[in-house]
Amino acid sequence: MRYQISGKQIDIGDALQVHVKQELGSIVEKYAERPTDAHVIFSKSASEFVCETIVHLSTGLTTQAKAHAHDIYAAFDQCCDKMEKQLRRYKRRLKDHHRDREEPVAQFGASSYILASESEGQDAEPDSLKPIIVAEMETKIPSLSVGEAVMQMELAGAPVLIFRNEGKDGLNVVYRRDDGNIGWIDP
Repeated sequence: MRYQISGKQIDIGDALQVHVKQELGSIVEKYAERPTDAHVIFSKSASEFVCETIVHLSTGLTTQAKAHAHDIYAAFDQCCDKMEKQLRRYKRRLKDHHRDREEPVAQFGASSYILASESEGQDAEPDSLKPIIVAEMETKIPSLSVGEAVMQMELAGAPVLIFRNEGKDGLNVVYRRDDGNIGWIDP
């Protein structure tokens, strides 16, 4: 497994990198077959350290966790605990997903935009209906079944996931509803 361990505005020492590789490697090996790479990003927010971990699996799925603590090692350990809980919860499905699928998840390119938020009050009328684009990025849309899409959304901790439905070959959306259930939009 390839590791990319970095810090935003902080120095990451060799001891922390060795700790990350040992702990994360043992957790991912235990629950997922053939992980491809891991990105661990440390940053500082006020008096707390923030650790964000993203692990890409060979099946094309991605799992993600984030934690805060006053000690950098504690932040990483909490992040690992969250990742282990996610992987443990989905271990059977991850292994079943790998057996059913001959090829890794296909990904299609799409544009992703970040729009400027309105700085005015919520009651004020906008000057125009054209939003200001702050950033434009390339994003990937996976080709999944509905069950795989729900699992991917849960593993990534995302509130919504757009995917190409393998069964109907159209774009679909799954999202977490306010009542805690999962919604599925199939146009």
